Amino acid sequence: MTTLLVIAKEPVPGRVKTRLTPPFTPSEAAALAEAALADTLRAVAATPAARRVLVLDGTAGPWLPPGFDVVRQCAGGLDERLAAAFAGCDGPALLIGMDTPQVTPELLTVDFADCDAYFGPAEDGGFWALGLAEPDPTLLRGVPMSTPVTGAVQRERLVRAGLRVRDLPRLRDVDTAADAHAVAAIAPRGKFAARLARCRAATRP
Repeated sequence: MTTLLVIAKEPVPGRVKTRLTPPFTPSEAAALAEAALADTLRAVAATPAARRVLVLDGTAGPWLPPGFDVVRQCAGGLDERLAAAFAGCDGPALLIGMDTPQVTPELLTVDFADCDAYFGPAEDGGFWALGLAEPDPTLLRGVPMSTPVTGAVQRERLVRAGLRVRDLPRLRDVDTAADAHAVAAIAPRGKFAARLARCRAATRP
């Protein structure tokens, strides 16, 4: 079975979802981040897996459900941190972030029987998921992160390595207020949508 990895940052005001401020306050942005992470972890917890790992920058809180191992993120850029997360895996692994609370167990249930990698593109040009049948940290190191071409570069890296790549559906990350409203509309029953509805700045931008 597959190891499921979630790379995340502790939802502390001023340290997470800074692009949501304004219109949201730092505390509201952190609350939205916590809700997004909680929804993500709940989906992972409901997905069959050999192991579930939270790769965390910070300290785990009451939002962490049982059944997860917590490992600390290494130092360095995001490419190095993602590479290190895969380096800690034996066997197939699928990594996702905390910015897609609309994710479901169905999306996360992958089968490497006829492919070597899974790639989940994000609407902003990045990627929300990356799966490797044989985790190889060198496939991530040096990929420029947080750019409009991050996803294209990462996918091309997989193809050039000779891997058979299967694409997952394109999802929208929550980075801006417009993203938050769009994602909440897709998953209206989640904690993220409920938290957004309670925020002072929840009017549509």
